[in-house]
Amino acid sequence: MTTFLRPLGTPPSHPPRTGSPRIVDPNSHLQPGDLYRVNNALTALKDPVPPASSQGPRAVPIGAGGPLLRQFDKSNPSKLTSQAATPPRSVVGIGGKVAKPDYSEAKIVLAMVGLPARGKSYLSNKLMRYLKWLEYDVKVFNVGQLRRSRAKQRREQSGIKEDHTASYFSHDNAEATRLRDQLARDSLEMLIQWLKDGGNVAIHDATNSTKERRAFIERRVAKEEGMALIFLESICDDPAIIAANVALKVSMGDPDYKDMSPEDAKRDFLRRIKEYEAVYEPVVEPHLSYFKIINVGDQVTVCRIHGYLQSRIAFYLMNLHLKPRRIFFSRHGESQFNVEGKIGGDSDLSERGLRYARALPDLINDNIGDAELTVWTSNLKRTIQTAQDLPYTKLIWKSLDELDAGVCDGMTYEEIERAYPEDFANRDDDKFNYRYRGGESYRDVVVRLEPVIMELERQENVLVVGHQAILRCLYAYFHNLPQADLPYIKIPLHTVIKLTPKAYGCDEERYTLPIGAVDTHRPKPKTMHPVSPHRIGTGREYFTENA
Repeated sequence: MTTFLRPLGTPPSHPPRTGSPRIVDPNSHLQPGDLYRVNNALTALKDPVPPASSQGPRAVPIGAGGPLLRQFDKSNPSKLTSQAATPPRSVVGIGGKVAKPDYSEAKIVLAMVGLPARGKSYLSNKLMRYLKWLEYDVKVFNVGQLRRSRAKQRREQSGIKEDHTASYFSHDNAEATRLRDQLARDSLEMLIQWLKDGGNVAIHDATNSTKERRAFIERRVAKEEGMALIFLESICDDPAIIAANVALKVSMGDPDYKDMSPEDAKRDFLRRIKEYEAVYEPVVEPHLSYFKIINVGDQVTVCRIHGYLQSRIAFYLMNLHLKPRRIFFSRHGESQFNVEGKIGGDSDLSERGLRYARALPDLINDNIGDAELTVWTSNLKRTIQTAQDLPYTKLIWKSLDELDAGVCDGMTYEEIERAYPEDFANRDDDKFNYRYRGGESYRDVVVRLEPVIMELERQENVLVVGHQAILRCLYAYFHNLPQADLPYIKIPLHTVIKLTPKAYGCDEERYTLPIGAVDTHRPKPKTMHPVSPHRIGTGREYFTENA
């Protein structure tokens, strides 16, 4: 068992707001000059030549998208005779589609434990959003939603409304206790069947507050081959957090309190908590695998956690916090390549892009005031130039670099369509999975952005000055949007998107500065299913389809 005592929700102390930005690249152990030496070594192995004299011609790099690689593609057709005569459409030409990772062997039952108003549903939904963004199949089975849905069905059939006030949750109410236990068992059976049907992580969102209930869950899951069971206990002894959770519960339209005044609803909910406190038993069973989270991130204990996915869940939970914060997204100002219709590259800002960079500090200051803020940029000139006048601490993340277009870097879409028509069509057919030759797919970008997500969850106020594909991926994470629509999210130039994380989502505001810019958005092809309309909000769901 390991306990992490440091205040995980607290970001590191801020360095002074002046000075050179720091470069953050968590994925690389390369030192300056390493790539240059590797390239020289590979070139020497292919075609050894004596060193050029100082008067000789300048070497031309053979990077992805460089002119020599394109020339090589045209002048050196493949001489292999063992290839299929007609390769699959998805790999013709310059790129191919990336297959979804095979997570079929990952089967985890994550059973929540905790009193009401302790953040169980908050943790459940945060974890679901994170794992779904990483392409795991995740679902929350909320026993409270199941109870309300079945009560609603019975009311529609009989016309009688059931009493689900505090007395329903009393351990002394034998009939209600039997009904609640049955609901928990039914929810567990649905959960197990869903995992058998192909799911990866199923979250049992209930109090599971007694050793007897946890022992039942353990016995039932043990009957299923290949399923791991972990308990996640959320403990909260901070009166301010508990009061905020209670206020949220009674103010967000909970059907249990539909016909009550806010004052009566609060009193009844506090009585419900006392009914659970009377029988509550913390997780102390030494043989169980569990996480224990105190005050949503102030302290985390892990016990008997094994394997890659379980460790990934643990690391994510250790980076959460509830402090009020704002996250700002802004694309770089309009670049020269934007004006010319070219993708990728490392061009400077256009004149209008420089005007946006000069106007950005006032807009951010109007929203942040005297609060601390950290500015993150990519390693590319156009984001660094956009942030140059911002008077805040700056960090450069290589992970925030734009999606690598490989051999198409520096080309216009018209040039790509003429040079590689089949690949152009393939990318439109499945933009999330299509990977440029020598470059990346949106799926690749999601993987490399995971450290950025971890740090965004850990930090407070952050402004990310990034690129279109990068901000689409980050935006989709915070709004829990599907991958099929991710490459078509509209992130316009010269616009600041402000997200305010809440318990069950993010509030969003957009600020567009009156500085013109080209429109780089390519809508989803009309031959495909249109982008689904998504409800952006912070409301909690109170009913479930699994009734």
